[in-house]
Amino acid sequence: MPKDPRIKKVLVIGSGPIIIGQAAEFDYSGTQACRALKSEGVETVLVNSNPATIMTDPDIADHVYIEPLTAEVIERIIEKEKPDAILPNLGGQMGLNLSMELARNGFLDRSGVRLLACKPDTIDRAEDRQLFKDTMEKLHQPIIPSKVVEDLDDALDFAEVIGYPVIVRPAFTMGGTGGGICEDREKLHEIATNGLRLSPIHQILVEKCISGWKEIEYEVMRDSKGNVITVCNMENLDPVGIHTGDSVVVAPSQTLTDHEYQMLRTAALDIITELGIEGGCNCQFALKPDSFDYAVIEVNPRVSRSSALASKATGYPIAKVATKIAIGYTLDEITNDVTGKTCACFEPALDYIVVKYPKWPFDKFVYADKSLGTQMMATGEVMSIGNSFEAAMMKAVSSIELGMDTLTHKPFEELTDDEIVAHLHVQDAERVFCVYEALKRGIDHQTIWNITKIDWWFLDKMQHLANLEKGLAKCNGTLSAEQYKEAKKYGFQDKTIKRLAQVDKLPIENYRAGFKMVDTCAAEFSANTPYFYSTYDGDNEAAAFIAEKEAQNPEKKKKVLVFGSGPIRIGQGIEFDYCSVHCVWTLKKHGCEAILVNNNPETVSTDFDTGDRLYFDPLNPESVDNIIATEKPDACVVQFGGQTAIKLAKHMDEIGLPILGTPADAIDEAEDRERFDELLERCNIPRAPGRTVFNLEEALAAADEIGLPVLMRPSYVLGGQNMIVAYTKADVIEYMGVITEHVDMDHPVLLDKYIMGTECEVDAICDGENFLIPGVMEQIERTGVHSGDSICVYPAQHLTKAEIDTMVDYTGRFARELHVTGLVNVQYAVSNGRVYVIEVNPRSSRTVPYISKVTGVPMVDLAVRCCLGEKLTDMGYGTGLHPNAPYVAVKVPVFSFEKLHGVDTQFGPEMKSTGEVLGIAPNFHDALLKGLIGAGYTFKTPGPASCCIFTVKDSDKPEFVDIAWKLKSMGYKLYGTSGTCAWLNKHMVPCNEVRNMSGESPNIVDLLQSGLVDYVFSTSAKGRDPKRDSVRLRRKAVELSIPCITAVDTANALVECLRSEHDLKGIPLVDIATLYHKN
Repeated sequence: MPKDPRIKKVLVIGSGPIIIGQAAEFDYSGTQACRALKSEGVETVLVNSNPATIMTDPDIADHVYIEPLTAEVIERIIEKEKPDAILPNLGGQMGLNLSMELARNGFLDRSGVRLLACKPDTIDRAEDRQLFKDTMEKLHQPIIPSKVVEDLDDALDFAEVIGYPVIVRPAFTMGGTGGGICEDREKLHEIATNGLRLSPIHQILVEKCISGWKEIEYEVMRDSKGNVITVCNMENLDPVGIHTGDSVVVAPSQTLTDHEYQMLRTAALDIITELGIEGGCNCQFALKPDSFDYAVIEVNPRVSRSSALASKATGYPIAKVATKIAIGYTLDEITNDVTGKTCACFEPALDYIVVKYPKWPFDKFVYADKSLGTQMMATGEVMSIGNSFEAAMMKAVSSIELGMDTLTHKPFEELTDDEIVAHLHVQDAERVFCVYEALKRGIDHQTIWNITKIDWWFLDKMQHLANLEKGLAKCNGTLSAEQYKEAKKYGFQDKTIKRLAQVDKLPIENYRAGFKMVDTCAAEFSANTPYFYSTYDGDNEAAAFIAEKEAQNPEKKKKVLVFGSGPIRIGQGIEFDYCSVHCVWTLKKHGCEAILVNNNPETVSTDFDTGDRLYFDPLNPESVDNIIATEKPDACVVQFGGQTAIKLAKHMDEIGLPILGTPADAIDEAEDRERFDELLERCNIPRAPGRTVFNLEEALAAADEIGLPVLMRPSYVLGGQNMIVAYTKADVIEYMGVITEHVDMDHPVLLDKYIMGTECEVDAICDGENFLIPGVMEQIERTGVHSGDSICVYPAQHLTKAEIDTMVDYTGRFARELHVTGLVNVQYAVSNGRVYVIEVNPRSSRTVPYISKVTGVPMVDLAVRCCLGEKLTDMGYGTGLHPNAPYVAVKVPVFSFEKLHGVDTQFGPEMKSTGEVLGIAPNFHDALLKGLIGAGYTFKTPGPASCCIFTVKDSDKPEFVDIAWKLKSMGYKLYGTSGTCAWLNKHMVPCNEVRNMSGESPNIVDLLQSGLVDYVFSTSAKGRDPKRDSVRLRRKAVELSIPCITAVDTANALVECLRSEHDLKGIPLVDIATLYHKN
């Protein structure tokens, strides 16, 4: 069936801001979908609230709306654009839920808009727990004993029938939100109450817990004719009970017998056929390890996190094929892009092993609870490919950027054997390392299996790695060539081998890896995708591929290596992938060959057709050296891959590979404290007084000298990792204790005088002589809140012309003095009319995508052209400060606190947000309102008993009087803890006192649980430690989904919006694709 002629215009709904459980994989699948629609001549309209992605780029779709993802906004876009159909299955749970809402309230029928790929009843049968259960029973597919309930008493009664432990799963939520494992009645009471509240249809499933079974996933495709194929099957190393997003995943599965594999494959194909899904679908199964018993866990009728992994693992572009199926094609009509010859109905076959390893935010949140369960905690993931499980696992561990090069985790080495066995019972982010330590000590497999239920096959492979590591450690300075080659074959790096074997010289010099191609069909057909992974088995398919290519095109292009940004984490997110992809596109447009190196499966940069060649390998010096030996590039680019790529700059300098753009020495000059101070003196630019310290005594002396409060942070960081504002000596002592435990002290700790003022940020493009600043951004929250967590507005609203001129002047001085070519990001603090510099980063920053889209200045594009030697004056965007856009754009951060237990929600200099949304409108107030609604803030009209709670630190009390008065005048009842309450009453704002958490009942907790509290305002001088009352209060508010505001400026912004009309109806929709590109 060729393309459906009725489909001329399609609306694609994106997945919104990046949160834990819904990350960049939807940016990747959405981008692929928009490109597939465009290639078929379908007009594409995109709505997504996330400004950081490639997907919301003006070049991707014909119309791009960066607007809040709410049903009313989508209705307005449909009325304005009049699409023929909606593609709901590529925007994660967000896209699916919104499409369902519009289908249910009859809006789609009234507007004559169709849902492509899955009908509403299909989505219901997969997502609604009761209908899903009925469908599985009809197919005779075994499911776990369970019951759908809509109130708490039913849940408690059913648990008595099936016996504890039970699992709670709320309907229509993402990443396991609100669910969990309950061992007893008390725990079920807590989790079920929470789950019912978080489910949009107030429904949860209570099921028997079968943790310990194997978890297997199948990624399947189906078209309208009923052709079905499995793209990939995957197996979790961790058994059922840990969310698959937090599991180490292996593809293809390794421990299934052929009978088990075929049995589950048949089940997956039967399910997708019965549900009538057209496109991609993901089926999760639980398999009992010692019998053929299995059960269907769940079915996702959409492109999911696993689809991104399956696409990258097999090279089969699931999102693209799913889109073509949605507009009417069948599998036998779509060609497989990887081979270029076969069609999309060939099932991929793999001759290598893929390992996915999660990246958790626990290295950033020292106090967070690290235990894992059915709720997802990871912010991102890395993928590695090898020709053995061992090699792939070693690559994965060196890619997650925890500073590890084997599976040995230092703290475990200090435990006794009994402590290690006891620790195996703990399901947390370090469990794999604990298992490895047990294997290294010779604890028998039966014991480990009894506790962890990790399959013997995995234990054998990890035992092999442990034996290799122990073997190297026994060398004592003499290493044979045989032993060296064996270690290399299974993924040990040279520096690791030197360290373990205690040798200075290796038996074989320059022993280089070869590269194999990812070809989807186990070499049955010749593949023409340039997509490689490294191995040490003597083959080098990449070298042959390059030689063949060069023989065909004798004229030599300039070859440039582009380093990606690795796994997505807090502080280094999708923004850097946006920059890497744009860099590649511009290089290709200007006659260069762009070669990408990255290890993150969720991104557009690792799509097989983004670069001219892609290497899926760790971003460390040795792995990059291997690629350089094969590719022989002319230059490399480090400024677009965040801190991960910047860390490689020094190494590139040492081996003599030219860096396009800002030189390595300038990067060091901006990062190194003393050199930076000298730079400021040369430029004659003021900054806050500061010192560098290596230990506690120096820190206390420096704090005395400069005067408290001081800002403390380690040098060389991104995302304000481990930064605090210390107000007292006790804070300084606590911080130095935490830092010295978690960070090696090669780099000192920096102490700065904390300047209270407005924080501003500038991104500039430089060509060595001139510079262009697309716009000046102002943070709503004052200095001391990390810029990534602050509401940010462009153009700046509260700065004088003199202050802006000063910033522009200082930025130009830096650019010239540092010889910046490409992008530079400068952060300033403005206090009493004076401008101070906070920091300078000679690389792309997290604001680049947002400013590019709002100002129409393609920043990365211009920066790459500067690196290639062009001049800004020839590019047509002018120099100096670019004129302001006709709109105000407000970026609002989005947090994932409900997923991270024990993390204090108070803002500080350490970044905590996982994503962001954007509001664009003609004025500041409307843009802020759009941003806040997009970020999920609810604007309530106070009822007769509605109230707000205030508990703020002394220094904030004067500013909160006005805020409290405004809320009171709107009809809210005010409550406060003793100090705040007394202060408000003294200043004529009537407030009732409420006892603190440690006080006797009824106290603040009872008030929160009453359901009458609309907003909580809580700021405290101390934070972080989960045992403190203030932190417990903020956590409680998060658990009950009550907005909790932790900064004065955020409170002001929110209250201003509350007092005015908080209705989006009158605010125009902005299509950024046509804003600057008038067709």
